Amino acid sequence: MTGSIAAESVSWSAGGRLVIDDVSLVLAEGETLGLLGPNGAGKSSLLRLLAGLRRPAGGAVLLNGRPLVEHRRRAVAQRIAVVEQQVTTDMDLTVEQIVRLGRIPHRGIWSGDTEADDRAVERALEQTETTAMRDRDWRTLSGGEQQRVQIARALAQEPRELLLDEPTNHLDIRHQFELLALIRMLPVTAVVTLHDLTLAALFCDRLVVLHEGRLIASGTPAEVLTAELISSVYGIAARVVADGAGEGRPSIQLLPP
Repeated sequence: MTGSIAAESVSWSAGGRLVIDDVSLVLAEGETLGLLGPNGAGKSSLLRLLAGLRRPAGGAVLLNGRPLVEHRRRAVAQRIAVVEQQVTTDMDLTVEQIVRLGRIPHRGIWSGDTEADDRAVERALEQTETTAMRDRDWRTLSGGEQQRVQIARALAQEPRELLLDEPTNHLDIRHQFELLALIRMLPVTAVVTLHDLTLAALFCDRLVVLHEGRLIASGTPAEVLTAELISSVYGIAARVVADGAGEGRPSIQLLPP
């Protein structure tokens, strides 16, 4: 397999249960890939395997064709940024200090902030519309504000691969759209776990659907998001309307039981 990041027959277990079961996929350079599936399908676990936060029990995760475990940890940290669902801290940190944490992989042990660090932090604050809250205590922020700051931290890292676990949680509709539009515009390869099928159809180049730890569908939004798949995976009825503009992005209408 070649590509930005690849998973080759990856499996992972927890508590005696097979959470990820023989999953293979390849991320193309620059694409936005959506990971879909119901709760417990294995989306977050697969994301952490791709990021190197967990080691697979079977198979391998590759970065540029080489096993992830063969790369230096600092090199991986410089390249792959992760935004998880829940991040908490009891430390007395401002928003700007949180965002500057994204620069740690690029610094030497004893070096201070550089002009490149400052530029990256300013750009990340602007991109996420968090500049005005830079001096606020992190603990005073709402859930949505904290989410945007964590995304700013990841962007300050200047990654080539950006992995986000439910990044639209806690965000209002406007910020959901703006965030996913921003991810699509960035010069990165992005993997995003999502529950909202409409957002996935609008903003992802390709979708992967997990069910009970197995990959059961992969392709463009039009190929993957069919009424039959939504019914079998999510257990709900839906009407899928083809995009009249010809861009292959279907509209999903959930039907009442």
